Amino acid sequence: MMVLVLSCILALTIGGCVCVWWAARGGPRWTRAVSAGTLAAGELARRASRYEGNPSGQDD
Repeated sequence: MMVLVLSCILALTIGGCVCVWWAARGGPRWTRAVSAGTLAAGELARRASRYEGNPSGQDD
């Protein structure tokens, strides 16, 4: 079951990256929407990992 969940997450991640690439090259409108969501999710993950590693919020 865990392999299925991780496979779905991997497929969504790869699909989001493809949409970011396609939208940057003038893809259809839906790719721009998906790429915006992908970039927002990546930014949230980056901020969460930064906060987890350094609770003060300051860069080393």
